Amino acid sequence: MDIRFALPCVVALLIAQPALAQGTLVIVPGFGTVTRANDEAHAIFMVEEQDQDKAAAASRVNRKIREGVDILKRADPQAKLKTRGYYTYPVYAESDPARPSKGTRQLLRWRAGQYVELTTQNLGALPRTVAAAQQLLALNNLRYSLSEKAARAADDELIAAAYRNLSERIASVARAMGRNAADAFIDTVDYEGSGAYAPQAEMKREGMAMAAGAAGPQAIEEPDFEPGESTLSMRVVGRVRFR
Repeated sequence: MDIRFALPCVVALLIAQPALAQGTLVIVPGFGTVTRANDEAHAIFMVEEQDQDKAAAASRVNRKIREGVDILKRADPQAKLKTRGYYTYPVYAESDPARPSKGTRQLLRWRAGQYVELTTQNLGALPRTVAAAQQLLALNNLRYSLSEKAARAADDELIAAAYRNLSERIASVARAMGRNAADAFIDTVDYEGSGAYAPQAEMKREGMAMAAGAAGPQAIEEPDFEPGESTLSMRVVGRVRFR
């Protein structure tokens, strides 16, 4: 044999041997899910006022938010409150296409509003809290989720469920390849998305109420709420080698 052709063949064989010795490499994904009852509520209340006088509209918003926050604190002292989303902007008359305006548009009124967010784990008192707040504030949004503590408590079960599913899939892959599952060993385990909790509870929205007149607050019937459940998910990827 010509040594010029034999030498490259020997080198290629030596390079390939370590890879062949390591066996077949298979990337296998696994998934785990855990469902828990929601134990935390996030309610967003809002106030909106309109007036030709910007200061008057803003003053009414400020007063109602202040009084509404006091109501929420009395109804649920353990709740966390956060005000946000303050806005004030002008409302102009729409121009008539048939009679285009040559000057500036007519200012009709000012619109002002603000939001306050309530986070609580006192779900039993939530209907009473919402009904009390609705005397001054409008319920703009309500959703349920797992608290951070509840989500952490589910970690052990979630990790175990993901690894169990990975093991089952490895056995399925071995059967599909005509190999013995006992010949497979996991080289690397990569937990992806661990701790990524996406609230699954359906958002319940209430209509945005326009500001009422100067009439006093009226008693409001308590609403009915169902906290529902959230599902935590985890993805795990295994690098599996067959001997």
